[in-house]
Amino acid sequence: MRCVIARFPFELTKGGVLESMKGIKPEPVTGESVIIGRRHYPVKQVGQVITRQDRRDFSAAEVLRAMTQLGFTCRAVPKAAPLGILSPMQHASSMLGAPVSV
Repeated sequence: MRCVIARFPFELTKGGVLESMKGIKPEPVTGESVIIGRRHYPVKQVGQVITRQDRRDFSAAEVLRAMTQLGFTCRAVPKAAPLGILSPMQHASSMLGAPVSV
């Protein structure tokens, strides 16, 4: 499949990406990720390995688009769980040391 990443055309195949990522240890995932094999890789790490370009030269969206078109599973940034908002009465009770029920 032909795709453009950082204004350069690349001919990528699923097998080629699998071969490129073989033996590469995944970095800790803090944002978007791609599942290649059984491992979760950060999108920027995958882009750097398959394009041999600096991570600053391309966006995560470009790599996500290419990996999705090749059939890889991509994960977005996990959203934080919303914190329970205390009512004024619950806030006052917590300040007095009473257990808070949310």
